[in-house]
Amino acid sequence: MTQDKLAMPYKGVIMDVVNAEQAKIAEAAGAVAVMALERVPSDIRAAGGVARAADPRIIEEVVGAVSIPVMAKCRIGHISEARVLEAMGVDFIDESEVLTPADEEYHLLKSDYDVPFVCGCRDLGEAARRIGEGSRMLRTKGEPGTGNIVEAVRHIRRVNQQVKQISVLNDDELMTFAKDLGAPYDVLKEIRALGELPVVNYAAGGVATPQDAALMMELGADGVFVGSGVFKSEQPEKFARAIVQATENHQDYKLIGELAKELGTPMSGVDIRTLPENERMQDRGW
Repeated sequence: MTQDKLAMPYKGVIMDVVNAEQAKIAEAAGAVAVMALERVPSDIRAAGGVARAADPRIIEEVVGAVSIPVMAKCRIGHISEARVLEAMGVDFIDESEVLTPADEEYHLLKSDYDVPFVCGCRDLGEAARRIGEGSRMLRTKGEPGTGNIVEAVRHIRRVNQQVKQISVLNDDELMTFAKDLGAPYDVLKEIRALGELPVVNYAAGGVATPQDAALMMELGADGVFVGSGVFKSEQPEKFARAIVQATENHQDYKLIGELAKELGTPMSGVDIRTLPENERMQDRGW
């Protein structure tokens, strides 16, 4: 395991929060960190328009409310949003496709910043590109704000399958594979040598129930991001605790069954097939 893999706790839950009250709920439930933003992904999707980095006041209030690490999102390629968040002293920045991209061609060079970054990925090519830029943590993109786990499952399976695939490639084959993926060759060589990604890879995008969280851990995620799935449910406090416990005990199926009882109504879900292509957040970035 590399030092980078120790940057975030394993088997943890990170929750999207929009105010100090939600942050306190997340910390009390056992979240290892919170992500401060103005609207959870389902509200961003419903509102449309341009989604930007959160008002700094929201971030300050969240930082003042909890003792756990606080993350915040910036738009893809938005140097100034990222620098402001860095100056504010957040613990991690998420260069996130959930927000409207500021740059459709270039991602941030994350190695130029002192604050660590987390970024989304759908396959090993995206994962390697973000690592090459300096990302210290990854997450599946899934399809945020839908309450539908299918895309997060697709992404974690694809990344893990491709990591296994390169383990048997020689250097010539790996070079061609890197070209086909659009991935940095040296990053793929490091992954091949390790037999795994050099950074943690959390699940995100569609986690809405304790069973969803457990599934993603079962498939090899190092932890889980959840936002709309908690705070768009009928009983956020109960959902938050249940998802944390299911993540920590993802193979204790009897416990997960008990956790899932009488939680109230989960967030309403979206069939991914009904989304127009221009509304698919996972396709933002490259």
